[in-house]
Order: sequence, then structure tokens, then C-alpha cells
Amino acid sequence: MARYCGFLIILFLVAGCAISKPILYPNAHFKEVGEDVADRDIDECREMAKDAGATASQGKGGQVAGSTAAGGAIGSASGAVGGAVVGHPGRGAMVGAAAGATGGFLRGLFRRSPPSNGYKQFVQRCLKERGYDPVGWE
Repeated sequence: MARYCGFLIILFLVAGCAISKPILYPNAHFKEVGEDVADRDIDECREMAKDAGATASQGKGGQVAGSTAAGGAIGSASGAVGGAVVGHPGRGAMVGAAAGATGGFLRGLFRRSPPSNGYKQFVQRCLKERGYDPVGWE
């Protein structure tokens, strides 16, 4: 069981560290240079954005705090309902809030943070100047 939990934690950490990447429309330039060159150009544009001071992700603290608060509120409400069924709505709400807040905290901690708008705009402009047509992010 401990091995299984350790594996899940590592899996969540790796998934949480994955970085969003621009999606390029396969225009004539993309077809001419190929996917390998396009990936190198994306990496260069990302580095230029970082060097210019753009952050690759939005603030993680606010995301975690919001997810924790939402989890606590949902857990409290559902715990109160479950507790009311067995005659202890206050205790159910308390346990539900604790469980929901913990779940929300972990979800926020391991969720991938989307790139900041400034970072995305910088990378997209760099790619457009190189002849690509970015259409979104994944």
C-alpha cells in the first residue's frame, strides 16, 4: 500500500510540473520546417520570454488558497447533510469541512498552473515573427 501511495504522489508531482505549450496551426512555414525545428523555436521563444521577465505560470499561492477554501465549503455542506441523516449535522459539517479543505489543498497544490497572460502573449508574438500561427495553449 505504501508503494502505491508513493507512486501516486510522484505521478501527481510530475503531472503538476508539466508546462503548458502553444499549439501551432500547420501553416506553410510549419510544414516547411517540421515539428523538431518548431519545438526548438518554441523553446527559444519561451527562454526569451523568461529573460524579458515574464513568468511562465500564474501565482500558485492564490490558486492553492482558492482551491482549499472551495473544498472546505463543499465539504462542510456535504458533511452537514450527511451528519443530519445520522443526527449530528454539526459534527458532520466539521468533519466534512476538514476533509474537503484537505482535498482542496492537495488538488490546488498538484494542479498545473496556467501560463500568465504576459508570458503567453510574448511567446505567441515571438512565434508569429518567426512565421508560425499559434492558435492556443495545451
